[in-house]
Amino acid sequence: MINARGLARTFRARGRTVEAVRGVDLDVAKGELVGFLGPNGAGKTTTLRMLTTLLVPTAGEATVAGCDLRTDPTGVRRRIGYVAQGGGTTPELKVIEELVLQGQFYGLSKADAMRRGKELMSRLDIADLDDRLTKTLSGGQKRRLDIALGLVHDPRLVFLDEPSTGLDPQSRANLWDHIRSLRDDHDTTVFLTTHYLDEADALCDRILVIDHGKIVAEGPPSQLKAQVSGDGVEVGVPAEHVAAAAEIAGTLPGAQEVSTVDSTVRFRVPRGDTAMPELLRALDSAGIPMTSMQIHRPTLDDVFLTLTGRTLRDAEQEPPVETEPTKEKEPADVA
Repeated sequence: MINARGLARTFRARGRTVEAVRGVDLDVAKGELVGFLGPNGAGKTTTLRMLTTLLVPTAGEATVAGCDLRTDPTGVRRRIGYVAQGGGTTPELKVIEELVLQGQFYGLSKADAMRRGKELMSRLDIADLDDRLTKTLSGGQKRRLDIALGLVHDPRLVFLDEPSTGLDPQSRANLWDHIRSLRDDHDTTVFLTTHYLDEADALCDRILVIDHGKIVAEGPPSQLKAQVSGDGVEVGVPAEHVAAAAEIAGTLPGAQEVSTVDSTVRFRVPRGDTAMPELLRALDSAGIPMTSMQIHRPTLDDVFLTLTGRTLRDAEQEPPVETEPTKEKEPADVA
């Protein structure tokens, strides 16, 4: 559904050239639910805007939903759904009016748009809200309406930009079920950006990590987490023994990244569960009492820290860099 090679975009910012995206190669297969992740300023938003025809690439080529990104941007727009982070509803319109209007923008008759809108409202659990003004909806209801608007023309590929930002935990969990249903029940390909690592871990078949404008890693969440060396271990000891305890931890087979914070020793070691008995015996022999212990398996946050030296929690969104756009003709809106 997506094949991109050498996709790049440069901007002029504060008198210098900024390489926001530096030759991205990516592939997304039909029916995949792919997460696209990157730290603040990594080029994620710029890449998404190119793939959805909102920015013209400076270099490279891509085919999106069977259409060439450069020569047929209108064809791309007709075949994809795009749910922006901020949404795009009109406050004074009713829910069903918004859906019918969106359908008509894509060439559906009023009757077909009404039928499709009713079907999507039922699927996304907002069937009883058709006569409500969009401004009266809750955050979770608005996001489900945003997704319905992105699906009204029945695209086979949908882009979801930060779909659960700002939602409470219950609304997020409900939205996750609907996103899974797009793939599992309706064979829709989903390209998802998010700053929530638990969201990517729970939803995505595969993850693409971008940093400094390039793809630096890709694979299933479990495969990416397996690249992080060992389990994370935290051991609490009395403050006067923390240096000695750190020295003992460093002698464990495979131990690395040993550090101390206050009265806590932190390190990584293969199979933390089997390493702990050895550590306990060594501490006991040295007369060092243990006050607490935690072991955690590698997470996607550990993956990001290993790959980029940063985490997705550093910022909510990328800072704007485009102050002098290149002199290129932007694609026309879909009729």
